[in-house]
Amino acid sequence: MGLKLYNTMGREIQEFKPIQNGKAGFYGCGPTVYNYAHIGNLRAYVFLDLLDRTLSFLGYDVNHVMNITDIGHLSDDGDDGEDKMLKTARERSQSVLEIAQFYTDAFFNDIDRLNIKRPTIVCKATDHVQEMIDLIKKIEKNGHTYTAGGNLYFDVSTFKDYGKLALLNLDDLKAGARIDVDQNKRNPFDFVLWFTKSKFENQALVWDSPWGKGYPGWHIECSAMSMKYLGEQFDIHTGGIDHIPIHHTNEIAQSEGATGKKWVNYWLHNEFLVIAKDKNKGSEESDGKMSKSSGNFLTLQTLIDKGYDPLDYRFFLLGAHYRSQVAFSWDAMEGAKNARRALNQRISRIIDDNSIEAETVLSNEGRQILQSFTEALEDDLASPRCLSELQMMLKNPELSDNEKISLIRTMDKVLGLRLIDSALAIKLQKAETGEVDAGVETLIQKRTEAKKQKNYALADKIRSELQEKGIILEDTPQGTIWKKA
Repeated sequence: MGLKLYNTMGREIQEFKPIQNGKAGFYGCGPTVYNYAHIGNLRAYVFLDLLDRTLSFLGYDVNHVMNITDIGHLSDDGDDGEDKMLKTARERSQSVLEIAQFYTDAFFNDIDRLNIKRPTIVCKATDHVQEMIDLIKKIEKNGHTYTAGGNLYFDVSTFKDYGKLALLNLDDLKAGARIDVDQNKRNPFDFVLWFTKSKFENQALVWDSPWGKGYPGWHIECSAMSMKYLGEQFDIHTGGIDHIPIHHTNEIAQSEGATGKKWVNYWLHNEFLVIAKDKNKGSEESDGKMSKSSGNFLTLQTLIDKGYDPLDYRFFLLGAHYRSQVAFSWDAMEGAKNARRALNQRISRIIDDNSIEAETVLSNEGRQILQSFTEALEDDLASPRCLSELQMMLKNPELSDNEKISLIRTMDKVLGLRLIDSALAIKLQKAETGEVDAGVETLIQKRTEAKKQKNYALADKIRSELQEKGIILEDTPQGTIWKKA
């Protein structure tokens, strides 16, 4: 079938055709390191990881580039608001670079705990200011800039396709535009390429430039760094849907304004994760999009402190398509935790030392299952279907245990759930607790068979017997899991 992706530029599913055969270059917008990443932010990086793993799974040589924004990013994408980095530095009485390093380390700690592959290249904005200056020079040479109030601006009226990604009509925008807070702009939608004078009298980090000592605008960093490592034209650019109307729109204008070439072939955007209140529970979270500025956000550590494994959250996210909005609740997390535990327990029942090491040749049935899994990936990264294919495979009576283990290993190269390791951990725990656990598993299997035969009296009897022994059963769509009371 071949890989098909939903391209925001055009709003349609398109066949993926890389610029270079067998290679895939993509750029993913990284974090602004002024605070911990919240779980909504982390959804974007699980999506990036799914894309990275899928491209590798399909045989592409992947070059994945991600930036670290450690130069002042204003709280509003349109050059308004406070400098996020400076604000945190003042609050903590530390330097901007100290703040940046602390939260960069924290970000990658979260990435590692979620089993997200490190990008091929991670590039810090502070290390690439010269590349930004060189790119701005090209933009200026092509007649897209003007200077006002000491700052260098991109003149959107000089770029005829401005707003094409977001389907914006510049004339309509002008007609309905508010009076912009930056009176130096000719047009409210013009944006800063280089600041020499800002609302901050003493900017922490400044560099010499042809336009005076100052610092780059936020948008220019992604253009400059992506071009350095991927070339003036590359395959895929990703980000959250909130980047479409301003950040990615401005990136396109300045990049294509500099080169005169189409910059990116495929634009992929993940939807928001929102917080929903749990029913019948006192919850301090409110409905809506997570926001660091409002304090309405949860970190990965919050989930861990509440007893969830980071992979429970990864499993939760994979259960929804990346283009679908996801409502987070503690009930939903509990469901994901139980479903993942049931999956791992099922795998633990079929795994042994021989099956782990064995090189298994797949049967026709096994090859067909793998093909269905691959087709789900090729259909715009349909992760819920991939999980479904995994679950159905485990229940398939026509497959040997060795085949199942082989398919688990293969599928997990994309899913990244550490399925074999998690199953082995359960198996080790069972071995340490002895025959009690083995007996529980045997009774659970007998109960499952009784339910299949509609012998509900026997099934209820087994549940009661186990309950008397302090064993609590929970039936899930993925199977029965148990825990000690």
